[in-house]
Amino acid sequence: MSELVSPSVARPRSTSPLLTFEHVTVLRNGRAALDDVSLSIDVGEHVAIIGPNGSGKSTLIKTITRDLYPVVQPDSAVRLLGRDRWNVFDLRAQLGLVSNDLMATVTRDLTGIDVVISGFFSSIGVWPHHEVTDDMRRKARAILERLDVGHLADRFVSEMSSGEGRRILIGRALVHDPLALLLDEPTNSLDIHAMQELRDTVRGLARAGTGILLVTHHLHDIIPEIEHVILIKQGRIFRDGPKAALLTAATIRELFETDVELARRDEYYHLW
Repeated sequence: MSELVSPSVARPRSTSPLLTFEHVTVLRNGRAALDDVSLSIDVGEHVAIIGPNGSGKSTLIKTITRDLYPVVQPDSAVRLLGRDRWNVFDLRAQLGLVSNDLMATVTRDLTGIDVVISGFFSSIGVWPHHEVTDDMRRKARAILERLDVGHLADRFVSEMSSGEGRRILIGRALVHDPLALLLDEPTNSLDIHAMQELRDTVRGLARAGTGILLVTHHLHDIIPEIEHVILIKQGRIFRDGPKAALLTAATIRELFETDVELARRDEYYHLW
C-alpha cells in the first residue's frame, strides 16, 4: 500500500473534543436503546467502541450522524467539536462514515470514481443536477491512488469484491478531509486477505492523522493505533478506558456473557 499522507487541507486544531455525549437516552420502539450514555472522544484520537449484537452500537452511530435524536432532557447533549447544532451536510464533512448500510445502497451500476465523487454531495452516485468540477475529479482520483485502488476508478461497484467496495467507500468518506472516520463493522463479509488489506488501509489513515472511530464486535478489527476502548452493553457504557486495561479475558467474558480465551499477537487481539 502507498504511504498515506496527511490531508491536503490544513485545519486548525480544535480545543473542544471531537465528540461528547452527556446523559444521552435514545428510544427505539418504546424502549431505551441507549440509556444515560456519557462519553468523550478527542480530536485525533483512535477509539474502538465494542459490544455484542443488540448492545446499542447501531443506535450510537445513528445518534452521532443525526439519523436519531436523544430524548430531550435538561442535562442531556450530543456535541461535535463543542457544538450541539449542525447542518447535516457540514457534519458529514467533519466525520466520514463507512457503514454496511451504505454498502447495501450501492446496488446500481456505479463506477468507483462515481462513488468517491458522490461524497462531495452526500449522495450515492452522481446525479444530473450535481455540478462536478475538474477539481473534484482530480481529488477523487488522487484519493483512489492514495488508497491503492486507482485501477478501480472505471470499474462498476457491482463487479468489485467486498473488500474493494469497502475501500471505495473509504475514499468517498475522505473527499472532505474529515477529522475522523466512523467505521461500522468494517470487516463484515470480508475474507482474510481483504480484511488484512482493509486494516492496513485504516492503519495508514490513522498514522497520517485521521481519527478512527471503530464500532465493532470483533476484537481482531482493533488496529494497534487504537488505545482507547469503550465497551457498551444493553444500551449503557459498560467500561471506558485504556485498551490494555480493558481488553482482558475476564472483562470480555462479562461483556459478551460467554466463556472465551483471549490472546494478543503482533499487536492484535484474538478470541476463541
